[in-house]
Amino acid sequence: MRESDTGFDPQATRGIDADDRQRRTGRDLLTHGGPPAEERIETLPIETVAISGRLEPHQTVTQALAGLVAAAGCRGAVIEMRGGHGEPFAFVGPAESTDDKHAAWYSETRAPEGGATLLFATAIVGWRDGKPFIHCHGHWQCEDETVLGHLLCDDTVLTEPVEVTGFGSRTAAFESLPDAETRFTLFTPHGEPASESNGFLLRVRPHEDIVLAVETACRRHGITEGTILGIGSLIGIRFDDAPPLAGPPTEVVVERGRIDNGRATLDIAGVDASWDQGAGRLTRGDNPVCVTFELLVAKA
Repeated sequence: MRESDTGFDPQATRGIDADDRQRRTGRDLLTHGGPPAEERIETLPIETVAISGRLEPHQTVTQALAGLVAAAGCRGAVIEMRGGHGEPFAFVGPAESTDDKHAAWYSETRAPEGGATLLFATAIVGWRDGKPFIHCHGHWQCEDETVLGHLLCDDTVLTEPVEVTGFGSRTAAFESLPDAETRFTLFTPHGEPASESNGFLLRVRPHEDIVLAVETACRRHGITEGTILGIGSLIGIRFDDAPPLAGPPTEVVVERGRIDNGRATLDIAGVDASWDQGAGRLTRGDNPVCVTFELLVAKA
């Protein structure tokens, strides 16, 4: 596939100003507090390790996931979780910024009485300040409603087993580091690049269309068929097959991601600052990243 076949100029991954990105998306973009980083799509090639099993109860989600990944001999991983229950169960949602330094923020913490039943979530298992750290988005049943959000893994204790699958790396992981552009501390791919890779870790920066960015990263690493796992935030969400979510901001979990013949499809679920929710296939070329998007792509 030629670069021009995607309708996307690969040079757009660096050096494009905000006005041009706004023209491409037809949408107002957010202003972040710091100078834009030159590299908009950061990748690190890895040799993937398939991980499956279950998280046992009576431990926090952080403890359970860190133990699972370590037992697989991996430094970092992206893990999908299904089923199970937690109590306490704590989470937040996206919110508008409360200061002039950040483009978005988080809601107040919600911790429903009786906990919640996990339906589906994706966890980025990485490191912060030398300790395991988890960034996790998903949806769960609590009280009388299904809610999407950002799980607080240190504050959520499992009371039932949780089934998990995913991919890890023995030499690399997402590392939580200060980010000058967004003024947040964010996950960034870090570690030793694999000499013979069959996948990669990927971070996409603000205002890049997430579907086109994944395709650009896959071309960079010669992957035309594979699986995409990840979470992130979008300014608003445009679907091929569902009504839009206005945002900004929105938080997102990839429920099914594929790269087929070099073309990416991302079926996601998302929530905005009003707790409105939506799910469907992302419209290609019309979903700019809000703060960050973290993914793992594994070659088929």
